Amino acid sequence: MQQAFICDFVRTPFGRYGGALKDVRTDDLAAHPLRVLRERHAALDWAALDDVLLGCANQAGEDNRNVARMAALLAGFPAAVPGATINRLCGSSLDALGTAARAIRAGEADLVIAGGVESMTRAPFVLPKQNEAFGRAAEIADTTIGWRFVNRAMQTAYGTDSMPETAENVAEQFSVARTDQDAFAYRSQIRAKAAQDAGVFAREIAPIEVPEKRGKRTVAQDEHPRPETTLEALAALKAPFRAGGTVTAGNASGVNDGAAALLLASEAAARQHGLTPRARVVSMAVAGVEPRIMGIGPAPAVQKLLARTGFSLAQIDVIELNEAFAAQALAVTRVLGLPDDAPQVNPHGGAIALGHPLGASGARLAMTCVNALEQGGGRRAIATMCIGVGQGIAVLVERV
Repeated sequence: MQQAFICDFVRTPFGRYGGALKDVRTDDLAAHPLRVLRERHAALDWAALDDVLLGCANQAGEDNRNVARMAALLAGFPAAVPGATINRLCGSSLDALGTAARAIRAGEADLVIAGGVESMTRAPFVLPKQNEAFGRAAEIADTTIGWRFVNRAMQTAYGTDSMPETAENVAEQFSVARTDQDAFAYRSQIRAKAAQDAGVFAREIAPIEVPEKRGKRTVAQDEHPRPETTLEALAALKAPFRAGGTVTAGNASGVNDGAAALLLASEAAARQHGLTPRARVVSMAVAGVEPRIMGIGPAPAVQKLLARTGFSLAQIDVIELNEAFAAQALAVTRVLGLPDDAPQVNPHGGAIALGHPLGASGARLAMTCVNALEQGGGRRAIATMCIGVGQGIAVLVERV
């Protein structure tokens, strides 16, 4: 069985909701990292690219009708290069990476781009069609995040808690205190600021030009971090999602825009196209949990991944755990037997500071894993995240 190697990666800066990337169409946003990879490896025969797999959670607006295919064409790839869009909600682009690696290991592909995109700012409102002639009932749904057009059977059987409500459920069930959540969020901001100042994310980010009323401007850094945050400021925030709750805007991830892509190749394809393998994608695992506590999903996914690969957690140098909420991140690390401030967990901060554009976050986690291994000299890393409606996903990569 041949191996699947990550040879290069790139992402856009992550923008705030209604922020720097608000005027960039979602398909254009997805095309940006693809175009950068194509131009960076201009000598590569891009007609040999077997597939472009992009994750996207929404797909109700400019990301409709297979945004992966649209983005590949917009990025200038030959029309012969196919593309497919994967939807595992928050885990979409991490699933895209695992799927691409699986195809290479199976011998059904040699050169694949995997990644994802989400413009939560540009997510549209949607209306259903009428059920009868001359119907006048009107229902409108915001597709930015969360449930819409709910199946009553699903609601009866599992509930339709919003994402913050699921975090409150996790905090209650796993006894995660508000002070611990705020301390975790503060560490995320501090670590992200240190990494940003040290140029860590510059190794991942390709600046993007965005339109303005008078020309264009270049966005080169993640927009979401709030380095001025203090523990006192976090403690003062209201918990609006439940009476006596603990989840706030300060200890939750953001609503963001961004895109990311990784170039994968078999050993033979890397040699043929002059690519340098940087990390091997070892394995992927997914797990299901009760939708009302979806945030705990990474715990069983990581446990399944470790059992499948034969490694112990002590053999993992870096864990990039998506910080959907501090409550669920802490519940996951505690289930895995890790301290709240484990230095190997999100050493450069996480989604609370950097943001969480749903379909792009998994690819960002994976490239940050490789980035951290290369800078810290580690060998193995796990990227893992929770997924709405009750799932978890984890991918193991190994530096080469």
